[in-house]
Amino acid sequence: MYAAERQQTILDAARSRGRVEVTALAEQLNVTAETIRRDLTALERRGLLKRMHGGAIPADAVALEPALEERIGHRAAEKQRIALRAIEEFPDGGSVLLDAGTSTLAIAHALPDDLSLTVVANSPMICAILASKPGITLLQLGGRVRERTGAAVGRWTTDALAELTIDVGFIGANGFDAERGLTTPDESEAATKRAMVEACRSTVLVADSSKAAHAHLHRFAAIDEVDLIVTDAGIDESIAGTLRAAGPKVAAV
Repeated sequence: MYAAERQQTILDAARSRGRVEVTALAEQLNVTAETIRRDLTALERRGLLKRMHGGAIPADAVALEPALEERIGHRAAEKQRIALRAIEEFPDGGSVLLDAGTSTLAIAHALPDDLSLTVVANSPMICAILASKPGITLLQLGGRVRERTGAAVGRWTTDALAELTIDVGFIGANGFDAERGLTTPDESEAATKRAMVEACRSTVLVADSSKAAHAHLHRFAAIDEVDLIVTDAGIDESIAGTLRAAGPKVAAV
């Protein structure tokens, strides 16, 4: 195998798996670890991979997250449909968690005024919407608010979540994939989302189809920790089938 062919194989593997490791690649391609390291360096110089300890990840996995104001309005029709389907999963008079994000923001906007339940949220923007709804008992999670996403994160947030048992959590992700699970670029967001999943009896992923089959740097949940994925009808059916086979139900609306 020529170097160019080998490097393309490495790049394809990194994009499909979310990361590659030197030892595994050397065994798979029947070359030395030093050859793989040279290939990774060449791919990094071309801006295609980012070298990490023991391997590499796709360069776009460490790209800057789009700011909240950039994401509001993007794929709005899809997120509206996702929100309306997600509301069907709300327990009557129970408790739910809304993660920070534009899909969960759409849920907050779509909630009927006469709905009676307890909502836990880590987004000041979502809390501002819910505070005016008379049937909602609102618990706002504190913590450091990230300017880029408007999410409260950190120890104050995760410590509060550790004391809660919530019926259903509605969680967002920057990427979701059957093999790599639910991922996000930021470590503090990942730790907070992980605490959310652990605090909830059941977990619903709300994410549009553009995030399917993508993996970012930090994984916060395996795909079989999700009970339901609510996404839009644009998801590739083969991807949806792979996700269902891995555990969760998939509702494409």
